[in-house]
Amino acid sequence: MGSKEEAVPVPPWRKSRKQPQIRRQLSQDLIVETGLRVLDAEGLDALSMRRVAQELDTGPASLYAHVANKEELLELVYDRVLGEIRLPERDPGQWKDQLRAYALEVYRVLNKHADVARAALANIPSGGNSLRTGEFVYGLLLEAGMPPREAALCLDRLSLYLIGDAYEGSVHVSRMRAADVSSPEEYFASFAGQIADYYRALPRDRFPYLVEHIDDLIAADGEERFRYGLELLLDGIESRMP
Repeated sequence: MGSKEEAVPVPPWRKSRKQPQIRRQLSQDLIVETGLRVLDAEGLDALSMRRVAQELDTGPASLYAHVANKEELLELVYDRVLGEIRLPERDPGQWKDQLRAYALEVYRVLNKHADVARAALANIPSGGNSLRTGEFVYGLLLEAGMPPREAALCLDRLSLYLIGDAYEGSVHVSRMRAADVSSPEEYFASFAGQIADYYRALPRDRFPYLVEHIDDLIAADGEERFRYGLELLLDGIESRMP
């Protein structure tokens, strides 16, 4: 067989042709996907209908045929994030272990998309994935024997704990962006150092315990604090189980 001929190069005076970009058809799903990408990369404050339209190389008006406004976009983005939560088959005999695993799974997902928690606090669960997670937790508590009203309160308080913890994390992410710090370790080391220096400078006669135990007060990282608070909640729920 003969050797394969090499391709002839394009003469330098000819302009290379740009390959035409294939644009995906505009849809609610594409808008939500793009909105989540903007939120993860630039934060909640940067997310707007105009910014999403810019990413999709179209005008903001074209988005409103699929999403009513920014508020609806945030609800849809949040529900998309909740779709990443993996749920097992309910086992009421293992309700405490399953609630713990569920909470840690929510912690993982919400911290992966830190700023989305800021959009979640005022939301009434109405999206498909919000309802899916609510049905799992509420059904698990009911099947384990808890009365419906008590189970409803447990679901409400547990949800608020999970979102509130993620919201605190999102505040720190925003501060990291503002300080132009890329490493969470660097940011938290600096933040903890400032707190420690301030507490040690407090009048010891007025705040003896805070001054003496500042190292213990700031020793735990975010996940350790989350797990500790979660066990307090789970123990409290267990104490109310019939």
